Amino acid sequence: MDISSHTAHSKATAPSTRLHSHADSAEHSSTNRSHVNKTHQPSSTSAATGGTAVLKHAPFGRGSAYSLLSWLLTIFVAGFGGLLRIWRLSEPRAVVFDETYYVKDAWTMLMTGEARDWPKTITLSDTTSTIDKLFASGNTDQWLPTAEYVVHPPIGKWLISLGLKFFGGATNIAAWRISVAIAGIIAIAILMRVALRLFHNLPIAVLAGVLMSVDGVGITMSRTGLLDNFIMVFALGAFSMLLIHRDWARERLREQYAIDASARSARWIPSTSRFDRDHPLLLVAKGPRLAFSWWRFAAAILLGLATGVKWSGIYFFAVFCVLSVVWDAWERRRVGYARWLHTGLLRDAPLTALYMLPLLALTYVASWTGWFLHSDSYMHDWAANHPGEGVTWLPDTLRSFVQYHIQMWKFHTTLDTPHNYMANPLTWPLQIRPTSFYWERVSGHPGLCSLQPQSQCVAAVTSLGNPLIWWIGSACALALLVLAILRKYDWRMWAVWAGFLGGWLPWAQYMHRTTFTFYSIVILPWIILAICAMADWLRHHASKRIWQFSIGIPLGAILVISAFFYPIWTAMPVPYEFWLSHMWFQSWI
Repeated sequence: MDISSHTAHSKATAPSTRLHSHADSAEHSSTNRSHVNKTHQPSSTSAATGGTAVLKHAPFGRGSAYSLLSWLLTIFVAGFGGLLRIWRLSEPRAVVFDETYYVKDAWTMLMTGEARDWPKTITLSDTTSTIDKLFASGNTDQWLPTAEYVVHPPIGKWLISLGLKFFGGATNIAAWRISVAIAGIIAIAILMRVALRLFHNLPIAVLAGVLMSVDGVGITMSRTGLLDNFIMVFALGAFSMLLIHRDWARERLREQYAIDASARSARWIPSTSRFDRDHPLLLVAKGPRLAFSWWRFAAAILLGLATGVKWSGIYFFAVFCVLSVVWDAWERRRVGYARWLHTGLLRDAPLTALYMLPLLALTYVASWTGWFLHSDSYMHDWAANHPGEGVTWLPDTLRSFVQYHIQMWKFHTTLDTPHNYMANPLTWPLQIRPTSFYWERVSGHPGLCSLQPQSQCVAAVTSLGNPLIWWIGSACALALLVLAILRKYDWRMWAVWAGFLGGWLPWAQYMHRTTFTFYSIVILPWIILAICAMADWLRHHASKRIWQFSIGIPLGAILVISAFFYPIWTAMPVPYEFWLSHMWFQSWI
Protein backbone atom coordinates (compact mmCIF):
# COMPACT_ATOMS: atom_id res chain seq x y z
CA MET A 1 0.00 0.00 0.00
CA ASP A 2 1.53 3.35 -1.06
CA ILE A 3 0.45 6.45 0.83
CA SER A 4 1.19 9.85 -0.72
CA SER A 5 1.05 13.20 1.02
CA HIS A 6 0.16 16.14 -1.19
CA THR A 7 -1.63 18.46 1.17
CA ALA A 8 -0.22 21.66 2.53
CA HIS A 9 -0.32 20.30 6.06
CA SER A 10 1.85 17.25 5.23
CA LYS A 11 4.60 18.61 7.45
CA ALA A 12 2.34 17.93 10.39
CA THR A 13 1.69 14.33 9.45
CA ALA A 14 5.13 12.75 9.05
CA PRO A 15 6.12 9.88 11.31
CA SER A 16 8.00 10.86 14.40
CA THR A 17 11.55 9.70 14.86
CA ARG A 18 12.07 7.90 18.14
CA LEU A 19 15.42 8.61 19.78
CA HIS A 20 17.35 5.65 21.16
CA SER A 21 18.99 6.16 24.51
CA HIS A 22 20.70 2.86 25.29
CA ALA A 23 23.99 3.60 23.56
CA ASP A 24 22.19 3.47 20.24
CA SER A 25 21.95 -0.28 20.70
CA ALA A 26 18.89 -0.65 18.53
CA GLU A 27 16.86 -2.14 21.34
CA HIS A 28 13.21 -1.51 20.61
CA SER A 29 10.48 -0.54 23.01
CA SER A 30 7.72 -2.88 23.95
CA THR A 31 5.11 -0.94 21.98
CA ASN A 32 2.46 -3.33 20.72
CA ARG A 33 2.08 -3.45 16.97
CA SER A 34 -1.68 -3.35 17.43
CA HIS A 35 -1.30 0.29 18.38
CA VAL A 36 -0.34 1.12 14.79
CA ASN A 37 -3.07 3.03 12.99
CA LYS A 38 -5.05 0.48 11.03
CA THR A 39 -5.32 2.84 8.07
CA HIS A 40 -1.52 3.21 8.02
CA GLN A 41 -1.82 6.96 8.38
CA PRO A 42 1.32 8.73 9.57
CA SER A 43 1.69 9.71 13.19
CA SER A 44 0.44 13.09 14.20
CA THR A 45 3.82 14.12 15.52
CA SER A 46 5.29 16.71 13.23
CA ALA A 47 8.36 15.99 11.20
CA ALA A 48 9.60 19.41 12.01
CA THR A 49 9.47 18.64 15.69
CA GLY A 50 10.90 15.20 15.20
CA GLY A 51 13.61 16.60 13.00
CA THR A 52 14.56 19.15 15.59
CA ALA A 53 14.79 16.45 18.22
CA VAL A 54 17.01 14.44 15.92
CA LEU A 55 19.33 17.34 15.33
CA LYS A 56 19.66 17.94 19.05
CA HIS A 57 20.46 14.30 19.77
CA ALA A 58 24.17 13.81 20.40
CA PRO A 59 25.45 10.91 18.30
CA PHE A 60 27.48 9.25 21.01
CA GLY A 61 27.10 11.22 24.21
CA ARG A 62 29.40 14.18 23.62
CA GLY A 63 29.00 15.22 27.24
CA SER A 64 31.03 12.22 28.40
CA ALA A 65 33.06 11.25 25.35
CA TYR A 66 34.66 14.66 25.00
CA SER A 67 34.80 15.62 28.65
CA LEU A 68 38.05 16.71 30.17
CA LEU A 69 37.83 13.89 32.69
CA SER A 70 37.62 11.21 30.00
CA TRP A 71 40.73 12.54 28.28
CA LEU A 72 42.62 12.89 31.55
CA LEU A 73 41.77 9.29 32.42
CA THR A 74 42.79 8.16 28.94
CA ILE A 75 46.18 9.82 29.36
CA PHE A 76 46.59 8.47 32.90
CA VAL A 77 45.73 4.86 32.03
CA ALA A 78 47.85 4.94 28.86
CA GLY A 79 50.70 6.37 30.93
CA PHE A 80 50.32 3.55 33.46
CA GLY A 81 50.43 0.99 30.65
CA GLY A 82 53.39 2.83 29.18
CA LEU A 83 55.39 2.45 32.38
CA LEU A 84 54.82 -1.30 32.33
CA ARG A 85 56.08 -1.39 28.75
CA ILE A 86 59.05 0.98 28.91
CA TRP A 87 60.57 0.19 32.33
CA ARG A 88 63.72 -1.92 31.74
CA LEU A 89 62.93 -1.98 28.01
CA SER A 90 66.53 -2.91 27.22
CA GLU A 91 66.12 -6.18 29.12
CA PRO A 92 66.89 -8.81 28.13
CA ARG A 93 70.10 -7.55 26.59
CA ALA A 94 69.92 -10.08 23.80
CA VAL A 95 68.30 -10.62 20.42
CA VAL A 96 64.94 -12.12 21.36
CA PHE A 97 63.08 -14.61 19.15
CA ASP A 98 62.30 -13.07 15.73
CA GLU A 99 64.15 -9.86 16.56
CA THR A 100 66.93 -11.70 14.74
CA TYR A 101 65.06 -10.89 11.52
CA TYR A 102 63.13 -7.70 12.11
CA VAL A 103 65.56 -5.61 14.15
CA LYS A 104 68.56 -6.44 11.98
CA ASP A 105 66.50 -5.87 8.83
CA ALA A 106 65.35 -2.52 10.21
CA TRP A 107 68.93 -1.52 10.97
CA THR A 108 70.22 -2.30 7.49
CA MET A 109 67.20 -0.60 5.94
CA LEU A 110 68.07 2.52 7.92
CA MET A 111 71.75 2.27 6.98
CA THR A 112 71.50 1.22 3.31
CA GLY A 113 67.86 1.70 2.28
CA GLU A 114 67.12 -2.03 1.99
CA ALA A 115 67.33 -5.15 4.15
CA ARG A 116 70.70 -6.93 3.89
CA ASP A 117 71.89 -10.44 4.61
CA TRP A 118 73.84 -11.26 7.75
CA PRO A 119 76.30 -14.10 8.33
CA LYS A 120 75.35 -16.72 10.90
CA THR A 121 78.67 -16.49 12.74
CA ILE A 122 81.72 -14.25 12.68
CA THR A 123 85.27 -14.93 13.85
CA LEU A 124 87.00 -11.98 15.47
CA SER A 125 90.41 -12.31 17.15
CA ASP A 126 90.25 -16.09 16.84
CA THR A 127 86.91 -16.13 18.64
CA THR A 128 83.82 -17.29 16.78
CA SER A 129 80.52 -15.78 17.88
CA THR A 130 76.99 -15.84 16.58
CA ILE A 131 75.91 -12.70 14.79
CA ASP A 132 73.06 -12.18 17.25
CA LYS A 133 75.45 -12.17 20.20
CA LEU A 134 77.75 -9.72 18.45
CA PHE A 135 74.83 -7.50 17.44
CA ALA A 136 73.55 -7.34 21.03
CA SER A 137 77.05 -6.48 22.27
CA GLY A 138 77.20 -3.44 19.97
CA ASN A 139 78.98 -4.88 16.91
CA THR A 140 76.21 -3.89 14.50
CA ASP A 141 77.98 -3.33 11.17
CA GLN A 142 78.66 -6.90 10.05
CA TRP A 143 75.93 -7.14 7.40
CA LEU A 144 76.67 -8.49 3.93
CA PRO A 145 76.21 -6.53 0.70
CA THR A 146 73.64 -8.98 -0.66
CA ALA A 147 69.91 -8.29 -0.30
CA GLU A 148 67.95 -10.15 2.35
CA TYR A 149 65.00 -12.33 1.36
CA VAL A 150 62.25 -10.82 3.49
CA VAL A 151 58.86 -12.51 3.63
CA HIS A 152 56.85 -9.63 5.11
CA PRO A 153 56.20 -6.15 3.70
CA PRO A 154 58.47 -3.39 5.00
CA ILE A 155 56.22 -0.99 6.99
CA GLY A 156 56.81 -2.65 10.37
CA LYS A 157 60.57 -2.70 9.90
CA TRP A 158 60.59 0.93 8.82
CA LEU A 159 58.75 1.78 12.04
CA ILE A 160 61.34 -0.13 14.06
CA SER A 161 64.04 1.76 12.18
CA LEU A 162 62.51 5.06 13.34
CA GLY A 163 63.15 3.98 16.90
CA LEU A 164 66.71 3.07 15.98
CA LYS A 165 67.22 6.46 14.35
CA PHE A 166 65.86 8.65 17.14
CA PHE A 167 66.85 6.66 20.22
CA GLY A 168 70.53 5.99 19.83
CA GLY A 169 70.90 3.44 17.06
CA ALA A 170 71.36 -0.32 17.22
CA THR A 171 73.86 -0.11 20.07
CA ASN A 172 70.99 0.95 22.35
CA ILE A 173 68.89 -2.17 22.85
CA ALA A 174 65.92 -0.11 24.05
CA ALA A 175 65.92 1.56 20.62
CA TRP A 176 65.16 -1.81 19.02
CA ARG A 177 61.90 -1.93 20.95
CA ILE A 178 60.79 1.63 21.52
CA SER A 179 58.61 1.77 18.40
CA VAL A 180 56.59 -1.29 19.38
CA ALA A 181 56.32 0.09 22.93
CA ILE A 182 54.90 3.36 21.62
CA ALA A 183 52.48 1.41 19.43
CA GLY A 184 51.31 -0.49 22.51
CA ILE A 185 50.76 2.73 24.45
CA ILE A 186 48.80 4.28 21.58
CA ALA A 187 46.66 1.14 21.41
CA ILE A 188 45.64 1.60 25.06
CA ALA A 189 44.45 5.14 24.37
CA ILE A 190 42.60 4.18 21.18
CA LEU A 191 40.90 1.25 22.89
CA MET A 192 39.62 3.48 25.67
CA ARG A 193 38.14 5.93 23.16
CA VAL A 194 36.61 3.05 21.19
CA ALA A 195 35.03 1.61 24.36
CA LEU A 196 33.70 5.04 25.30
CA ARG A 197 32.16 5.49 21.87
CA LEU A 198 30.63 2.00 21.93
CA PHE A 199 29.29 1.88 25.48
CA HIS A 200 28.99 5.55 26.54
CA ASN A 201 30.25 4.74 30.02
CA LEU A 202 33.50 6.08 31.42
CA PRO A 203 34.11 3.30 33.98
CA ILE A 204 33.79 0.70 31.22
CA ALA A 205 36.23 2.68 29.06
CA VAL A 206 38.69 2.78 31.96
CA LEU A 207 38.19 -0.96 32.42
CA ALA A 208 39.16 -1.49 28.76
CA GLY A 209 42.30 0.59 29.16
CA VAL A 210 43.37 -1.11 32.38
CA LEU A 211 42.89 -4.60 30.92
CA MET A 212 44.91 -3.63 27.86
CA SER A 213 47.61 -2.13 30.08
CA VAL A 214 48.13 -5.22 32.25
CA ASP A 215 47.70 -8.09 29.78
CA GLY A 216 50.76 -10.26 29.24
CA VAL A 217 50.52 -10.53 25.46
CA GLY A 218 50.09 -6.77 25.25
CA ILE A 219 53.12 -6.19 27.49
CA THR A 220 55.50 -8.71 25.91
CA MET A 221 54.59 -7.69 22.36
CA SER A 222 55.23 -4.06 23.33
CA ARG A 223 58.67 -4.96 24.69
CA THR A 224 59.94 -7.11 21.82
CA GLY A 225 60.94 -5.87 18.37
CA LEU A 226 58.38 -7.87 16.40
CA LEU A 227 55.79 -6.75 13.84
CA ASP A 228 52.40 -7.85 15.12
CA ASN A 229 51.89 -4.95 17.54
CA PHE A 230 51.80 -2.62 14.55
CA ILE A 231 49.07 -4.65 12.82
CA MET A 232 47.02 -4.47 16.00
CA VAL A 233 47.30 -0.71 16.45
CA PHE A 234 46.62 0.04 12.77
CA ALA A 235 43.58 -2.26 12.73
CA LEU A 236 42.29 -0.80 15.99
CA GLY A 237 42.84 2.72 14.66
CA ALA A 238 40.90 1.86 11.49
CA PHE A 239 38.10 0.39 13.60
CA SER A 240 37.97 3.64 15.55
CA MET A 241 37.76 5.66 12.33
CA LEU A 242 34.87 3.52 11.08
CA LEU A 243 33.02 4.00 14.36
CA ILE A 244 33.36 7.76 13.93
CA HIS A 245 32.12 7.37 10.35
CA ARG A 246 29.09 5.51 11.68
CA ASP A 247 28.25 8.37 14.04
CA TRP A 248 28.72 10.89 11.24
CA ALA A 249 26.51 8.85 8.90
CA ARG A 250 23.80 8.51 11.52
CA GLU A 251 23.65 12.25 12.09
CA ARG A 252 23.56 12.92 8.37
CA LEU A 253 20.76 10.39 7.88
CA ARG A 254 18.67 11.92 10.65
CA GLU A 255 19.13 15.42 9.35
CA GLN A 256 18.18 14.40 5.81
CA TYR A 257 15.27 12.30 7.06
CA ALA A 258 13.79 15.34 8.79
CA ILE A 259 14.03 17.23 5.49
CA ASP A 260 12.68 14.41 3.32
CA ALA A 261 9.82 13.65 5.70
CA SER A 262 8.74 17.29 5.67
CA ALA A 263 8.65 17.52 1.88
CA ARG A 264 5.26 18.00 0.23
CA SER A 265 5.99 15.04 -2.04
CA ALA A 266 6.88 12.65 0.81
CA ARG A 267 5.50 9.13 0.30
CA TRP A 268 5.15 6.40 2.90
CA ILE A 269 4.69 2.65 2.86
CA PRO A 270 3.77 0.42 5.80
CA SER A 271 6.50 -1.66 7.38
CA THR A 272 6.02 -5.39 7.65
CA SER A 273 9.13 -6.11 9.73
CA ARG A 274 9.28 -6.63 13.47
CA PHE A 275 12.46 -4.55 13.47
CA ASP A 276 10.48 -1.45 12.49
CA ARG A 277 8.12 -1.19 15.45
CA ASP A 278 9.33 2.37 15.96
CA HIS A 279 8.58 3.12 12.30
CA PRO A 280 5.27 1.54 11.25
CA LEU A 281 5.55 3.71 8.15
CA LEU A 282 8.73 3.96 6.10
CA LEU A 283 9.71 6.92 3.98
CA VAL A 284 10.12 6.24 0.26
CA ALA A 285 13.26 8.25 -0.48
CA LYS A 286 16.90 7.55 -1.24
CA GLY A 287 18.34 9.62 1.57
CA PRO A 288 21.89 11.03 1.59
CA ARG A 289 24.96 9.44 0.08
CA LEU A 290 27.15 7.96 2.78
CA ALA A 291 29.87 6.25 0.75
CA PHE A 292 32.60 8.82 1.29
CA SER A 293 33.84 10.35 4.48
CA TRP A 294 37.31 11.36 5.53
CA TRP A 295 36.97 8.86 8.39
CA ARG A 296 36.60 6.01 5.93
CA PHE A 297 39.44 7.50 3.90
CA ALA A 298 41.69 7.40 6.98
CA ALA A 299 40.54 3.86 7.80
CA ALA A 300 41.52 2.66 4.33
CA ILE A 301 45.01 4.13 4.73
CA LEU A 302 45.43 2.60 8.19
CA LEU A 303 44.36 -0.79 6.88
CA GLY A 304 46.77 -0.37 3.98
CA LEU A 305 49.51 0.25 6.55
CA ALA A 306 48.41 -2.85 8.50
CA THR A 307 48.68 -4.89 5.29
CA GLY A 308 52.06 -3.26 4.72
CA VAL A 309 53.22 -4.78 8.01
CA LYS A 310 51.91 -8.28 7.33
CA TRP A 311 49.49 -9.56 4.73
CA SER A 312 47.08 -10.65 7.45
CA GLY A 313 46.04 -7.00 7.67
CA ILE A 314 43.97 -7.46 4.53
CA TYR A 315 41.51 -9.67 6.41
CA PHE A 316 40.71 -6.76 8.69
CA PHE A 317 40.16 -4.62 5.59
CA ALA A 318 37.66 -7.08 4.13
CA VAL A 319 35.68 -7.54 7.35
CA PHE A 320 35.70 -3.90 8.45
CA CYS A 321 34.62 -2.59 5.05
CA VAL A 322 31.68 -4.99 4.89
CA LEU A 323 30.78 -4.13 8.47
CA SER A 324 30.86 -0.38 7.77
CA VAL A 325 28.63 -0.67 4.70
CA VAL A 326 26.15 -2.87 6.59
CA TRP A 327 26.12 -0.36 9.46
CA ASP A 328 25.15 2.43 7.08
CA ALA A 329 22.48 0.36 5.35
CA TRP A 330 20.97 -0.77 8.64
CA GLU A 331 20.99 2.78 10.01
CA ARG A 332 18.95 3.87 6.98
CA ARG A 333 16.33 1.37 8.05
CA ARG A 334 16.41 2.43 11.69
CA VAL A 335 16.00 6.08 10.78
CA GLY A 336 12.94 5.18 8.70
CA TYR A 337 13.90 4.91 5.02
CA ALA A 338 12.14 2.23 2.98
CA ARG A 339 14.81 1.50 0.36
CA TRP A 340 17.59 0.97 2.83
CA LEU A 341 18.91 -2.28 1.38
CA HIS A 342 18.88 -1.13 -2.23
CA THR A 343 20.47 2.22 -1.44
CA GLY A 344 22.98 0.89 1.06
CA LEU A 345 24.22 -2.15 -0.80
CA LEU A 346 23.68 -1.24 -4.44
CA ARG A 347 24.57 2.45 -4.34
CA ASP A 348 26.83 3.15 -1.37
CA ALA A 349 28.74 -0.15 -1.29
CA PRO A 350 30.16 0.06 -4.86
CA LEU A 351 31.10 3.71 -4.34
CA THR A 352 32.83 2.82 -1.10
CA ALA A 353 34.81 0.05 -2.77
CA LEU A 354 35.66 2.40 -5.62
CA TYR A 355 37.97 4.47 -3.43
CA MET A 356 38.82 2.25 -0.45
CA LEU A 357 40.30 -0.57 -2.54
CA PRO A 358 42.62 1.77 -4.51
CA LEU A 359 43.64 3.50 -1.27
CA LEU A 360 44.55 0.16 0.27
CA ALA A 361 46.52 -0.86 -2.82
CA LEU A 362 48.32 2.48 -3.17
CA THR A 363 49.27 2.56 0.51
CA TYR A 364 50.58 -0.98 0.31
CA VAL A 365 52.61 -0.43 -2.86
CA ALA A 366 53.98 2.85 -1.48
CA SER A 367 55.36 0.91 1.47
CA TRP A 368 57.70 -0.84 -0.98
CA THR A 369 59.26 2.42 -2.20
CA GLY A 370 62.69 1.38 -0.93
CA TRP A 371 62.52 -1.84 -2.95
CA PHE A 372 61.66 0.09 -6.12
CA LEU A 373 64.41 2.66 -5.58
CA HIS A 374 67.25 0.18 -5.04
CA SER A 375 68.22 -1.88 -8.04
CA ASP A 376 70.04 -4.40 -5.82
CA SER A 377 66.90 -5.22 -3.82
CA TYR A 378 65.96 -8.87 -3.53
CA MET A 379 64.62 -10.16 -6.90
CA HIS A 380 64.64 -6.64 -8.33
CA ASP A 381 66.40 -7.95 -11.45
CA TRP A 382 64.32 -11.14 -11.74
CA ALA A 383 62.55 -10.00 -14.91
CA ALA A 384 65.84 -9.16 -16.63
CA ASN A 385 67.17 -12.63 -15.80
CA HIS A 386 63.93 -14.41 -16.80
CA PRO A 387 62.76 -12.95 -20.12
CA GLY A 388 59.37 -14.18 -21.25
CA GLU A 389 58.41 -15.46 -17.79
CA GLY A 390 55.90 -14.21 -15.27
CA VAL A 391 53.33 -11.54 -16.13
CA THR A 392 54.96 -10.59 -19.41
CA TRP A 393 52.78 -7.56 -20.22
CA LEU A 394 54.04 -5.70 -17.14
CA PRO A 395 57.17 -3.51 -17.13
CA ASP A 396 60.23 -5.38 -15.87
CA THR A 397 60.24 -3.81 -12.41
CA LEU A 398 56.58 -4.58 -11.79
CA ARG A 399 57.03 -8.06 -13.23
CA SER A 400 59.81 -8.68 -10.71
CA PHE A 401 57.64 -7.19 -7.96
CA VAL A 402 54.75 -9.52 -8.76
CA GLN A 403 57.03 -12.54 -8.95
CA TYR A 404 58.54 -11.66 -5.59
CA HIS A 405 55.05 -11.60 -4.12
CA ILE A 406 54.27 -14.97 -5.66
CA GLN A 407 57.37 -16.36 -3.96
CA MET A 408 56.32 -14.79 -0.66
CA TRP A 409 52.85 -16.31 -1.03
CA LYS A 410 54.32 -19.77 -1.58
CA PHE A 411 56.47 -19.35 1.51
CA HIS A 412 53.55 -18.39 3.74
CA THR A 413 51.15 -21.04 2.46
CA THR A 414 53.65 -23.90 2.67
CA LEU A 415 55.43 -23.05 5.93
CA ASP A 416 55.00 -26.17 8.04
CA THR A 417 58.41 -26.52 9.70
CA PRO A 418 57.88 -27.96 13.20
CA HIS A 419 58.65 -25.64 16.11
CA ASN A 420 58.60 -26.29 19.84
CA TYR A 421 56.18 -23.43 20.42
CA MET A 422 53.93 -23.67 17.38
CA ALA A 423 50.25 -23.41 18.33
CA ASN A 424 47.02 -24.26 16.55
CA PRO A 425 45.16 -20.99 15.79
CA LEU A 426 41.98 -22.34 17.37
CA THR A 427 43.78 -22.46 20.73
CA TRP A 428 44.97 -18.85 20.73
CA PRO A 429 42.03 -17.32 22.65
CA LEU A 430 42.62 -19.75 25.52
CA GLN A 431 46.42 -19.21 25.54
CA ILE A 432 47.00 -22.96 25.61
CA ARG A 433 50.49 -22.89 24.09
CA PRO A 434 52.18 -19.53 24.80
CA THR A 435 55.42 -18.62 23.07
CA SER A 436 58.66 -18.58 25.04
CA PHE A 437 60.63 -15.67 23.59
CA TYR A 438 63.57 -15.95 25.96
CA TRP A 439 64.79 -18.18 28.79
CA GLU A 440 68.27 -18.08 30.26
CA ARG A 441 70.07 -19.00 33.45
CA VAL A 442 71.44 -15.97 35.27
CA SER A 443 74.72 -16.04 37.16
CA GLY A 444 74.64 -14.88 40.75
CA HIS A 445 71.48 -13.93 42.60
CA PRO A 446 70.41 -10.44 41.52
CA GLY A 447 66.98 -8.96 42.15
CA LEU A 448 64.33 -11.38 43.36
CA CYS A 449 66.86 -14.21 43.24
CA SER A 450 68.42 -12.85 46.42
CA LEU A 451 65.32 -14.04 48.28
CA GLN A 452 66.24 -17.64 47.49
CA PRO A 453 70.04 -17.79 47.17
CA GLN A 454 70.16 -21.59 47.11
CA SER A 455 68.11 -21.70 43.91
CA GLN A 456 69.19 -21.34 40.28
CA CYS A 457 68.43 -17.83 39.02
CA VAL A 458 66.67 -17.54 35.64
CA ALA A 459 65.19 -14.85 33.40
CA ALA A 460 62.32 -15.42 30.99
CA VAL A 461 60.10 -13.62 28.51
CA THR A 462 56.96 -15.68 27.97
CA SER A 463 54.32 -14.23 25.69
CA LEU A 464 51.44 -15.45 27.80
CA GLY A 465 48.30 -13.40 28.24
CA ASN A 466 46.79 -12.81 31.63
CA PRO A 467 44.79 -16.06 31.86
CA LEU A 468 41.71 -14.44 33.39
CA ILE A 469 41.50 -11.76 30.69
CA TRP A 470 41.67 -14.30 27.89
CA TRP A 471 39.45 -16.94 29.48
CA ILE A 472 36.79 -14.47 30.60
CA GLY A 473 37.06 -12.64 27.28
CA SER A 474 36.57 -15.85 25.31
CA ALA A 475 33.51 -16.76 27.39
CA CYS A 476 32.11 -13.26 26.94
CA ALA A 477 32.68 -13.42 23.18
CA LEU A 478 30.66 -16.64 22.98
CA ALA A 479 27.91 -15.16 25.15
CA LEU A 480 27.81 -12.10 22.91
CA LEU A 481 27.46 -14.30 19.86
CA VAL A 482 24.44 -16.01 21.40
CA LEU A 483 22.91 -12.67 22.39
CA ALA A 484 23.58 -11.25 18.94
CA ILE A 485 21.88 -14.21 17.26
CA LEU A 486 18.88 -14.08 19.60
CA ARG A 487 18.44 -10.32 19.52
CA LYS A 488 19.70 -9.97 15.94
CA TYR A 489 20.02 -6.21 15.95
CA ASP A 490 22.49 -5.02 18.59
CA TRP A 491 25.19 -3.73 16.28
CA ARG A 492 27.79 -3.45 19.04
CA MET A 493 27.87 -7.19 19.57
CA TRP A 494 28.64 -7.74 15.91
CA ALA A 495 31.20 -4.92 16.09
CA VAL A 496 33.07 -6.87 18.77
CA TRP A 497 32.94 -10.05 16.71
CA ALA A 498 34.26 -8.20 13.67
CA GLY A 499 37.67 -8.12 15.34
CA PHE A 500 37.63 -11.89 15.70
CA LEU A 501 36.45 -12.35 12.12
CA GLY A 502 39.26 -10.15 10.82
CA GLY A 503 42.09 -11.15 13.13
CA TRP A 504 41.53 -14.74 14.14
CA LEU A 505 39.13 -16.85 12.08
CA PRO A 506 41.05 -16.40 8.77
CA TRP A 507 43.88 -18.39 10.34
CA ALA A 508 41.59 -21.42 10.43
CA GLN A 509 42.39 -21.96 6.76
CA TYR A 510 46.07 -22.45 7.69
CA MET A 511 45.72 -25.18 10.29
CA HIS A 512 48.74 -26.97 8.82
CA ARG A 513 50.93 -23.87 8.94
CA THR A 514 53.52 -23.08 11.60
CA THR A 515 51.80 -20.43 13.72
CA PHE A 516 52.30 -19.03 17.20
CA THR A 517 50.05 -17.82 19.99
CA PHE A 518 51.69 -14.39 20.06
CA TYR A 519 49.90 -13.67 16.77
CA SER A 520 46.82 -13.30 18.98
CA ILE A 521 47.92 -9.77 19.90
CA VAL A 522 45.80 -8.60 16.96
CA ILE A 523 42.59 -9.83 18.64
CA LEU A 524 43.46 -8.67 22.16
CA PRO A 525 41.47 -5.40 21.80
CA TRP A 526 38.36 -7.35 20.84
CA ILE A 527 38.84 -9.89 23.64
CA ILE A 528 38.74 -6.89 25.97
CA LEU A 529 35.80 -5.29 24.15
CA ALA A 530 33.90 -8.56 24.60
CA ILE A 531 34.42 -8.24 28.36
CA CYS A 532 33.34 -4.61 28.20
CA ALA A 533 30.23 -5.47 26.19
CA MET A 534 29.13 -8.01 28.78
CA ALA A 535 29.90 -5.49 31.54
CA ASP A 536 27.66 -3.02 29.74
CA TRP A 537 24.95 -5.66 29.36
CA LEU A 538 25.09 -6.32 33.11
CA ARG A 539 24.94 -2.58 33.76
CA HIS A 540 21.55 -2.50 32.07
CA HIS A 541 20.18 -5.85 33.24
CA ALA A 542 21.46 -6.31 36.81
CA SER A 543 21.36 -4.32 40.01
CA LYS A 544 24.09 -1.81 40.69
CA ARG A 545 25.52 -3.96 43.47
CA ILE A 546 25.67 -7.08 41.28
CA TRP A 547 27.28 -5.05 38.49
CA GLN A 548 29.92 -3.65 40.84
CA PHE A 549 30.75 -7.08 42.26
CA SER A 550 30.80 -8.64 38.78
CA ILE A 551 33.38 -6.10 37.64
CA GLY A 552 35.32 -5.42 40.82
CA ILE A 553 36.13 -8.97 41.93
CA PRO A 554 37.43 -10.24 38.54
CA LEU A 555 39.33 -6.99 37.99
CA GLY A 556 41.04 -7.33 41.36
CA ALA A 557 42.01 -10.92 40.55
CA ILE A 558 43.30 -9.85 37.13
CA LEU A 559 45.52 -7.17 38.66
CA VAL A 560 46.95 -9.63 41.18
CA ILE A 561 47.68 -12.19 38.45
CA SER A 562 49.35 -9.56 36.26
CA ALA A 563 51.58 -8.51 39.16
CA PHE A 564 52.45 -12.17 39.72
CA PHE A 565 53.30 -12.80 36.05
CA TYR A 566 55.02 -9.49 35.30
CA PRO A 567 58.54 -10.78 36.15
CA ILE A 568 58.31 -13.57 33.55
CA TRP A 569 56.90 -11.18 30.96
CA THR A 570 59.86 -8.82 31.33
CA ALA A 571 62.98 -10.97 31.92
CA MET A 572 63.35 -10.07 35.59
CA PRO A 573 65.83 -12.42 37.33
CA VAL A 574 63.80 -14.80 39.50
CA PRO A 575 64.43 -18.11 41.30
CA TYR A 576 63.78 -21.14 39.14
CA GLU A 577 61.02 -22.32 41.51
CA PHE A 578 59.29 -18.96 41.16
CA TRP A 579 59.35 -19.26 37.37
CA LEU A 580 58.06 -22.84 37.58
CA SER A 581 55.15 -21.72 39.78
CA HIS A 582 53.84 -19.77 36.78
CA MET A 583 53.73 -22.83 34.56
CA TRP A 584 50.19 -23.86 35.48
CA PHE A 585 49.97 -26.34 32.62
CA GLN A 586 52.54 -28.56 30.94
CA SER A 587 51.80 -26.82 27.64
CA TRP A 588 53.00 -23.52 29.11
CA ILE A 589 56.56 -24.80 29.59
